Amino acid sequence: MKPFILIAGVVAMLFATIPLVAADREHEQLMADIRMLQEHSLRLHIMLTALNETLQELSAKIDVQEDATRKGFADQHLSIDNIATGVRIMREKLDETNVRVASLAQEVEALQVAIPRMPPPITLLLTDPETGLPIESLEPPPPAAATRAAGVSPQRMYDTAWADYTNGQWALAIQGFEAYVKTFPDSELTDDAGFYVGQTHFAEGNFPEAIEAFEAVLLNYPDGDIVPEASYKRGLALDRLGELDRARQAFELVVQNYPDSTMATLAQQALDRLDQPPR
Repeated sequence: MKPFILIAGVVAMLFATIPLVAADREHEQLMADIRMLQEHSLRLHIMLTALNETLQELSAKIDVQEDATRKGFADQHLSIDNIATGVRIMREKLDETNVRVASLAQEVEALQVAIPRMPPPITLLLTDPETGLPIESLEPPPPAAATRAAGVSPQRMYDTAWADYTNGQWALAIQGFEAYVKTFPDSELTDDAGFYVGQTHFAEGNFPEAIEAFEAVLLNYPDGDIVPEASYKRGLALDRLGELDRARQAFELVVQNYPDSTMATLAQQALDRLDQPPR
């Protein structure tokens, strides 16, 4: 009887330990799953951290690229402005050069008119070809310059002032041209002398004085050949002073009143420049 009871006890103990073993296995499986989830979570965290760092680096590179692009656009805009300024200065210098060329052409023409022609050579005959008799010696007629009045001639005074102007002696040139205007108010070169008073002030950068001198030429010598150029240079001086409306009116008057002159072409170029939109 005792062995049976012992066997029954062992069997009962076996049946009692079976649920415990199954519970341990389930616990171990659960812990293994938890460890796997933790590993996956850790890997995901590492990946997210790396992705965040990559995004930050990419954002920094984009910011740098934006700064470089913005600076490039700014530099390009500055270069365009510098080029536009250079073109404007070159155009103004070209206008001044054209004016000087026109002035020199007028000066050459004036010199050609002022220089007296040489009288034809006179051949003195010793004998009369018809009679064969000796001819009394005759003196050739005096040149035209010998019949001029003594003293300083208008041409001499003008040439002296012109020499001072071409040598950059602005103060002496102004004094010379103003003295010429006062001394010879009715000379053919008086309007030119008044113009070069304004031209000398313009060269010195004294634009208000230049405008006053040019306006004096327009008022006192309305029929002078220098009037178109004086009117055009008056517009340039007003342009230098920033009085664009008055400058535009001056250029328009040149185009209207002297359409066939070189100054009309230059004035139209100046009008086109003033009508361009600001950059």
